[in-house]
Formats: sequence, structure tokens, C-alpha cells
Amino acid sequence: MSRRIHPAVVGAQPFQLTARETFDGPIFETAEGKHRLEAALSRYPTKQAALLPMLGFVQSVKGWIEPADMVEVAEALDLTPAYVHSIATFYTMYSKHPVGRHFVQVCTNISCHLNRAEEVLRGFLAETGTREGEISEDGEFTVIEAECLGACGFATVVQVNDRYLEDVTPERVPEIVAGLRGSRDGGSEAGDGA
Repeated sequence: MSRRIHPAVVGAQPFQLTARETFDGPIFETAEGKHRLEAALSRYPTKQAALLPMLGFVQSVKGWIEPADMVEVAEALDLTPAYVHSIATFYTMYSKHPVGRHFVQVCTNISCHLNRAEEVLRGFLAETGTREGEISEDGEFTVIEAECLGACGFATVVQVNDRYLEDVTPERVPEIVAGLRGSRDGGSEAGDGA
């Protein structure tokens, strides 16, 4: 089975969904995978404590976590696949299906809702030409509604991959999408002037 790996994954922070290269084989048999596993195991007191960072690593490599990846993580950490599955599916920060190169999450909780979050969400869906939760035809975008991104003082908040965009209005959405379309990585040029 062919997998994708981020070219700078060794030093990358978890959840960095940017341009990926293809490789074959288990993630933890790659040099990067071995390095990240050893680093996590040396940092945490138990293998179980390294679970979230290892799930984050898998997501940074592939962009999502599939059931086979959960089994691989379980084997690497001497945990049961059922336990890893329960953790991976509990946390919404882990994608359990493929997503576009730009994974756009629009917060619609109360603070953002009061600042036109629904219009922002509709704007992203219209500008990217996709439906919520689906990958755009060009593979560039997945747009979803997020319950809360924890930045209520900066509503409406949008998270693109691992980057937060603050005070997003419906009027800014076309500029943000254009910036993302023109970016070479997963979202550092979001057209927001930041």
C-alpha cells in the first residue's frame, strides 16, 4: 500500500498537513518513524503516554489516520488496537478519513456564531466548490464545521491545517482561499496578511 510522508517530518510539529511524498511500508519502519518513536518513548514515562504524539505523527505523515495505522501504532506502543482506536476516535483533532491539502475548520460555537460563522462556513464551501466534509475535485480543500477551536476572543476563528486565522469575516474568505490556492505548502500563505 502506498503512503504519503511529509518531506520535513523529522522535526515537524504534529498535524502539519503540507505537501507529502509517497512511500511504501509501515510508518514506523521508516527512518523518520523510528526517530519519532524513539524520541517519544524517551520523553514520556510509559509507552501509553506516547500515544497522542504518535497518532499526531501518523496524521502529520499521511494527513489522516486509518484503521491499519491504529494497529501499527498499537503494535509500536504495546497497546491493544481497541484502545488506540478508542483514543483516535474520541479526539476530533484526528481525521479518520482522507482530507484535502488544506483542511479548513470553521468554528461555529457561540462567539463565532455571533460573528457570522455560518456565513464564513458557506463562503468557504462556495469558494472551494466543495461540500462540507468532502475533498474538493482538485484535492486542495476539505471544509468542515468545528464546534470550538478555543480562541473565542478572536471570532470568527478558522483553522487551516495547523494554523489559526482570527477575525475571519465572509468578505475575507475569497482572499484567504486565493492565498491557499497559491501556497506551495499546506497553508502558510492564507491571504490574511499574517
